[in-house]
Amino acid sequence: MAWYYAVAERDHDIQNPTNAEKIRLMGEWLRLGPESRVLDIASGKGGPALVLASSYGCRITGVERYPGFVAAARERVAEAGLGELIEVVESDGREFPLEPEAWDVALCLGATFVWDDLAGTMSALVPAVRPGGHVVVGEPFWRRSPPVGTDDTGYVSLAETAARIERHGVTLIGLISSSTEDWDCYESLHWRAVEDWLAENDDDEIRRAHEEHKRQYLARRDAFGWAIFLARKAG
Repeated sequence: MAWYYAVAERDHDIQNPTNAEKIRLMGEWLRLGPESRVLDIASGKGGPALVLASSYGCRITGVERYPGFVAAARERVAEAGLGELIEVVESDGREFPLEPEAWDVALCLGATFVWDDLAGTMSALVPAVRPGGHVVVGEPFWRRSPPVGTDDTGYVSLAETAARIERHGVTLIGLISSSTEDWDCYESLHWRAVEDWLAENDDDEIRRAHEEHKRQYLARRDAFGWAIFLARKAG
């Protein structure tokens, strides 16, 4: 049985509503360099890791549970000649051992569901970074109240999202927000990939998921935001 995201994200280089330029900006703000050790939870096909390692020479461990994404990431790393800098581990992020204060940066971009929600993710990752290190999450937020008939899905305003992050003993030092164009590109690649796949495969479950994702995006497009939040641990 096909998995929706394996179909929908087959053409994505970066599997979030952002772009390589903004990922590089994130690395610049984190002051990444060859001495930096970075953990990337739910690393997908390795898009951000490839950008950061090639731009800053940092060492990155990507943790991804879906075998198809793991294989794609390892192939991309090999093709880029970055095998000495990027390691891809096949594991559920929740089960990956987090040694205390072992990392300079811990990333979780668009995948706080790994620990159920944003609070669970911060509770897991803050202890894993050294004092003065950073936890970076990519998280949705509501720019304004959800449209009538749309569930808030547990997300809150930008200000409350920032407050939720800072409750975990970190200070927000940067915010890189996605534009409507970033969102449109991210979702449009979904639509094209699924439509192409459905033209060759008769799968009602994938079709229903595709139609529902598309409906939800169009309904909340002007109200729903996404940003990369950079938070520094005290020390």
